[in-house]
Formats: sequence, C-alpha cells, structure tokens
Amino acid sequence: MTSLKEKYINRSVEAAPLAVFRIFFGLMMFLSIVRFWSYGWVDKLYVQPKFFFSYYGFEWVKPLGGYTYFIFVICGISALLVAIGYKYRLAMLLFFLSFTYIELMDKTTYLNHYYFISLLSFLMIFLPANVYFAVDAAKNTRKAFQYVPVWTLNSIKLLLGIVYFYAGLAKLNSDWLLKAMPLKIWLPSKFDIPFIGDLLSLEWVQYAFSWIGAGYDLLIPFLLLYARTRIFAFTLVVIFHVLTRVLFPIGMFPYIMIVSTLVFFDAKLHGKILSLFARVLQFSKELFDTKRSWAPKSRVLSKATGRMLVLFFALQLLVPFRYLLYPGELFWTEEGYRFSWRVMLTEKSGYAQFKIVDGESGKWFYVDNTDFLTPFQEKQMAFQADFILEYAQYLKNHFEKQGHRNIEVYVDSQVALNGRLSTSFVDPTVDMATQQESFAPKNWIVPFKDEIKGL
Repeated sequence: MTSLKEKYINRSVEAAPLAVFRIFFGLMMFLSIVRFWSYGWVDKLYVQPKFFFSYYGFEWVKPLGGYTYFIFVICGISALLVAIGYKYRLAMLLFFLSFTYIELMDKTTYLNHYYFISLLSFLMIFLPANVYFAVDAAKNTRKAFQYVPVWTLNSIKLLLGIVYFYAGLAKLNSDWLLKAMPLKIWLPSKFDIPFIGDLLSLEWVQYAFSWIGAGYDLLIPFLLLYARTRIFAFTLVVIFHVLTRVLFPIGMFPYIMIVSTLVFFDAKLHGKILSLFARVLQFSKELFDTKRSWAPKSRVLSKATGRMLVLFFALQLLVPFRYLLYPGELFWTEEGYRFSWRVMLTEKSGYAQFKIVDGESGKWFYVDNTDFLTPFQEKQMAFQADFILEYAQYLKNHFEKQGHRNIEVYVDSQVALNGRLSTSFVDPTVDMATQQESFAPKNWIVPFKDEIKGL
C-alpha cells in the first residue's frame, strides 16, 4: 500500500506538464468566451429571453439583464490570468464561479462539456499550477518549484479518464450498437462534407461510427496511460475530435480535449513546449528550474485537500449512476440523464401544447409558447419533463397575476425518440399546476412503449 501511495500520490515529478495544462486551459477558455461574445450569444441566450429554465436547487441563479456581460468579462479576464499564472488561486476561483454561474443561468444551454469545464476548474483551484512557468513564481522565487507531487497530474488524468470511460459505457445500449441510432439520423444530413459526405449515407458506415465511437471512449484512457501506445492514442484523439468537429457544431470542446490529453505525455515534451513559449516571450525558462519540490503548507491543509479529492472523485464515479434510482427508460424520462457523460446518444423532437383552465369559470384557452419562449427554449422544453413542469408553474403564476383564479394547467406533449414514431409523453389528465419539482420520480410521464437495453 505504501508503494502504491508513493507511486501515484506522493512521488515528485516535473511541474512542466501542469504548467502547460494551465496555459492551454486558460487560453482555450479565454478564446471560448471571446467566441461566445462575438457570435452575439450573450444577448441572444441570456439577455433577450423573457423566461429562463432553472436547475433544481439553483432557481436563484438568473441572468442579470445587461449586467450579464459583466459576468462574461470576469470569466474571460480570469481565464487569461490563469493562463499566465498571475494571482492564480484567486483567478481560478473567479473563473470557476463565473463560468459555473453562466452554466446555471439557463438549463436550456446545458452541454456535457460545460459541466466538464466546471468540474475541471473546481479541481484546478486545489492544484499548484502556478509554481512553474507562471507570473506568480517569477515575481516571488520562493513560490517557484520545479517539482510537484504526482497526484496533481494524476487527478487531471483521472477526471479525463472518467469522462471518456463513462461516455463509452453509456454507448453500450441497443439503440447505439444495434440500430446505429441516432447516427443513422444525423450522418446522412452531412452529405455536403468534402471527401466523406457520400459515405455518410451508407448504413455500414453509420454502424462503424457507432461501434468505433464506443470502443474509442472505453479504451482511449488506458491507451494514453501507457507509453508504448501513447502516441498512437494521441493520434486517435486528434482524428476523433477533428472528425467530431467537422460533423457536429460543438464549438471549442474538441480542441479542449485534444490539448488536455497532452497531460498524459512525459515532462520532456512539455519542457520543449515551454521552451518555445520562453523564446517567443524572450525570457529564460531556467528561472523556474529551482530543483525544489512543492508541498502543502501544512499537514492539516494536506489532509483537507486529500479528503476533498476523495469526495470529489467519489461523486464523479457515483453521480452518473443515479438514474438507477428512477423507474422507466432513461432516454425517455431523462431522470438522471444530465451530468452522466451521455454524449450525443439521443435524437428527440416533439411539441408541447399547454391548456390553461380557469377553475372557477371553467373557461380555457391554449398558450402560444412563442409569447414566452425563444424557439430554442421551446424546442428543448417540448421533450424534457422538468422543463415542462417548470414552464407550467410559470404559466400558472403568470395568468394568476392577470386575474384568473384556481388555474389548472394541462399539457398535450408528443415526443419522438431515435427515429420512433411520436407518442404521448405527459399524462394529459394531470394538472401540472399541482405538481412540484423534486428528486422524486415524475409519475405523470407516460411510460415508454419500447425497450432500449443496455447501461
């Protein structure tokens, strides 16, 4: 046990890989914020909408109108400070808080890679990523260290490994492997892509993409861990994520994953990268080669950090399996679906029509969703039960303020999943105004009329 602890936790290693990871992470996040702003998405997604879908327990997190831009400014500046390693701890904390606040403002924009960035930025608060090739270390040589404990790198590798491996486990289902769904729906629409467009309509190609995708996610963490397969694995990472970026508009995420996997390489490569940066910036990298090893300032702090990491990773291992606590088909109900690395596994579409009944007069009318929701919000709301419930509660409060009494809200929702014919999603006889959000199963979701086998 002692030898394992020494090998994977306490052993001193070069700090260069951690410094390179910090630099690329900060730069990628800064560019992501600039890109988001330049496309006008801050205004479109967080300023213009009249209503925002909240995460349960975080209903208090809302856009701040025009001041929402200020949150993005904080996020972008802190990302840049992280990259250069200036006031690193404070910058990393501010980035985590601002980015996570942005992520929580509207559930409509949920993406797995936003969640990944929040987790990674939280983890990095506790890593000494500013002790080497950083402004903090340059300004105060007492804070400059050439070596760090190996756990600081292994924690990043473990998080990346969990993301990949759990994404692979999620693909071990009958729709993905036996029906090539939803790739069979998505790929033919990419016919205009040069060189490979004509192939994407072929069924065997769609199945090949499905099976290779599952195998890639399951194996890539282990291939990256071993020196003999690392270059091959990194080549696969580049090919996979570049192809993913070509086929699907998922922003900066493929590039973030490509540069993140550099952390698996030994310190020699990272030393060369930093030497290149040093030449460009015209200063000597040897300034940081102090031959000293970083350690927590106190034993109490070390124990607290260790316990935090154990809890953090325990949650990462357990949270994706919370769906087992709910009845019904996960892909249909989506109870326990988010935050579980189920990446691009479903193609869902539908509509939801809301009927408002005045309980006193008996009069009723249908809601025009475009009066309250953007097209993107309406599309996401139509097939997600917690969205439907929250919107129904909003409608109840809205029309009560207009003078209606004893409001009842009924929903006619039809949803199609992975190429199946659309069927009723919500029990139309249930008054949604009487339902409350909680972690309990939503028994008003109509049971799935098919079966999807797998994890």
